[in-house]
Amino acid sequence: MTAAKTPGWLDWCAEPSTPDFRLPPGAVDAHCHVFGPQAEFPFAPERKYTPCDAGKDRLFALRDHLGVSRNVVVQATCHGADNSAMVDAVRASGGRARGVATVRPDVGQAELRELHAAGVRGVRFNFVKRLVDTAPHDDLAAIAKKIAPLGWHVVLYFEAADLPELEGFFGTLPVPLVIDHLGRPDVTKSVGGPEFGRFLEFAARHDVWVKVSCPERLTVTGPPAYADVVPFARRVVAAFPDRVLWGTDWPHPNLKHHMPDDGLLVDHVPRIADTPEAQRKLLVDNPMRLYWPGETA
Repeated sequence: MTAAKTPGWLDWCAEPSTPDFRLPPGAVDAHCHVFGPQAEFPFAPERKYTPCDAGKDRLFALRDHLGVSRNVVVQATCHGADNSAMVDAVRASGGRARGVATVRPDVGQAELRELHAAGVRGVRFNFVKRLVDTAPHDDLAAIAKKIAPLGWHVVLYFEAADLPELEGFFGTLPVPLVIDHLGRPDVTKSVGGPEFGRFLEFAARHDVWVKVSCPERLTVTGPPAYADVVPFARRVVAAFPDRVLWGTDWPHPNLKHHMPDDGLLVDHVPRIADTPEAQRKLLVDNPMRLYWPGETA
């Protein structure tokens, strides 16, 4: 039996436009998800939302439509620590996808090695309170210690206002850190203000990569330009040109006001990375170095 979608759930854009901006060869969508399909990969009983189906076939069709070469599939919270749907997508990609998993503190080395063989290269720690009940630091530290020998990293999802209470813990983790969605800044505040400044200082002090993704999630002014997000993303691209990543966030979970056209999200790229060199680093060189080291695009 399949569960009904969360009331008000917005489905992904079924007919995205063809981008005006042509992605460079080898471009990577470094942040996307798969949901189910529910009949094949049931959602976790403890989930905070029930999404639409958005399986690997739809993801790969979008990849090809946008001109993306590879994907990084991040475990969605609706699937909890059952990574089956994500791993299935990565395995089905023919080497064109990597995965980021969610694991429990008691995960064993045999399971981690199996995930690594499937293409997983990181784990995600979620600190967004509306999505998870708790994020116990001792458990997360234990996970980070277990994945370090594999050369994996930790993907961090948090709200900007919570960074002061989290950054001390983040700084103790013995692996590279990848921060989702610019650290979710409040874009109504100044890009030169103390809150975003603290985020930039944190990223500068540690082995941190930043995803300049999800303008649709951060914006107040809205599409198609997402103009209020642009200064924040441009500043990160300028500050950390070799440690920035880009992704669509397809199929865009938990959006309440509008569902983005993924073609327009591609057209957002030259607004935040305005030279061919910066675009190639953001879209090709950096994600290849992190997820496919030693391979060429």
